[in-house]
Amino acid sequence: MAGEIERKLRRVPGDVGAALALLTRLPAPFADHERGARAAWAWPVAGLAVALIVGAVAAGGRWLGLADGVSAVLALAAGAVVTGGLHEDGLSDTLDGFGAGGSAERRLGVMKDSRIGAHGALALLLSVLLRWSCLVVALEAGLLWPAVLVAGVASRAAMTVVAWALPHARPDGLSRMTGRPTSDMALAAGLVALIVALLASPARVILVALVVAVAVVVLARGAKRRLGGQTGDVLGATQQVGEMAALIAMTIWP
Repeated sequence: MAGEIERKLRRVPGDVGAALALLTRLPAPFADHERGARAAWAWPVAGLAVALIVGAVAAGGRWLGLADGVSAVLALAAGAVVTGGLHEDGLSDTLDGFGAGGSAERRLGVMKDSRIGAHGALALLLSVLLRWSCLVVALEAGLLWPAVLVAGVASRAAMTVVAWALPHARPDGLSRMTGRPTSDMALAAGLVALIVALLASPARVILVALVVAVAVVVLARGAKRRLGGQTGDVLGATQQVGEMAALIAMTIWP
């Protein structure tokens, strides 16, 4: 038993590195790229790293005397740079696919098109505006750090859960290459997010969990019905929807 625990602990740095390498552009020389979906429990840890950068930029902007709106814009830009816009791209592609007619195969084909459609553009615009508005409220209410930390981990935990709950929609792509997490990985990701949320904002944990769960379930059901399952783009959209939901829950009644 002790040996098994020690073996799992030795894998933690490699799993965290694999999560950082997959979901961000941050350097991760210690990443164990062979872990694939077995490192999915650490996706919330990658979200925590992104949240720390986003929060630092927003807090730094306010410390420099910038308007809260400007600080929020810079924070969102920093988050997009750190992730390479991976999740935003997934959101736009997924909504373009949802908006297309025809079979699941046709919708998946639309999602592979590098051009952005009206549905994807509108989804991106709404995502940026909503997250910007929530960050401004969080800055004004003194809730910046709880909001960004909880949103960062909750949205990545949601990705792990959706990757576990839904089958692959296509035989190739990033999600298929990474693999499908087990229920243990999904549970571990949820526990990581729960621990961070309890430390950051214990009073809002239940509210955040409910709001994020409802939003992500709606998205996941849409993906299953329209696409037949999940793809890397769907997981990116899950992150964006989860982040928006968490930020709303964290800034309502500030």
